[in-house]
Amino acid sequence: MTTVAETYGSRKDDHVRLAVEQHHLRAAGVEVNQFDEVRFVHDALAGTSESTVSLATEVAGTRWAVPLFINAMTGGSARTGEVNRGLAIAAREANVAIATGSMSAYLAEPALAPTYRVLREEHPDGFIIANVNANATPEMARRAVDLLGADALQIHINTIQEIVMPEGDRDFSAWPRQIARLVEALDVPVIVKEVGFGMSRAAVDRVADLGVSIVDVSGRGGTNFAAIENARRPLGDFAYLADWGQSAPACLVDAAAVAHRRGVTLLGSGGVRHPLDVVRALALGARAVGVSGTFLSVLDSHGVDALVSTILDWVTQIRQLMVVLGAPTVRDLANTDVLLTGNLAEFCRLRGIDPGEYARRAAL
Repeated sequence: MTTVAETYGSRKDDHVRLAVEQHHLRAAGVEVNQFDEVRFVHDALAGTSESTVSLATEVAGTRWAVPLFINAMTGGSARTGEVNRGLAIAAREANVAIATGSMSAYLAEPALAPTYRVLREEHPDGFIIANVNANATPEMARRAVDLLGADALQIHINTIQEIVMPEGDRDFSAWPRQIARLVEALDVPVIVKEVGFGMSRAAVDRVADLGVSIVDVSGRGGTNFAAIENARRPLGDFAYLADWGQSAPACLVDAAAVAHRRGVTLLGSGGVRHPLDVVRALALGARAVGVSGTFLSVLDSHGVDALVSTILDWVTQIRQLMVVLGAPTVRDLANTDVLLTGNLAEFCRLRGIDPGEYARRAAL
């Protein structure tokens, strides 16, 4: 008879394997990434001095040294525990925050705790984010936070993934009520995060009603859990959902006004491939940017040392891009002129957003 640990472990191993394969295929292909439809207007005399640039940002009431973090990925099996170890070492050496993957496996089978706890063991002084689904009870969420000594909790929402997942949930009606309960019950900040299909302005407005003040839009373009779960289906009969959702750039511009009005901090993730994408997301209003698939691929192919080097290189290049753009702080990036083009511009127009305003911000 298959144990709970074996069931979760098999699924988690499948997720990592398929995510890495997906990333390699995307890197080798010609798939459109909507970050490429965000272009900075180059001002040849805007540059500032590197010594004046600060990468510091504030998330969840805490100062982060850089506006970059390793986003939720995995845990729940021996293999994924080692993945988490490598990610945590990289986070420690690069001094960035890190979020664990869904902790449902641990909550169902406590023996799997070491595959998650390794994050705090390897990154004892870092900002660590626990992760549960919207069905978690307050008691379950506290267990997740306590296991990691977590500084914040992510609640991931993933209706599309659950529908495609053969063993997934089919009732999401209680999620808003559950999220509100977790916000009220916990002593750490709560982040609501999509898993790669994006957060609309209506979703951001609604979670603000529930007491949430931090949202990770996690848009389409990165790890695609509809495709991953469909690959686990015998007939692969949900292939038509492969392009469901909005990209991170679309979500950031869509939710900008609501987030400002409601006092919600936006985080950007989904399809981030390099430092320029990080700076693009920051310019569109993200306070910090999460990366999953790109970093997982480096770790899987080249090891921990390569991932550390990659993250440190990204931090250096983010600073250098801010120098060129004349943005001494992360928030100053929101005053740079950007061109929203192609399908992203069309999305803006259909949603009643004037893309031209983004192209004229420096003059305002």
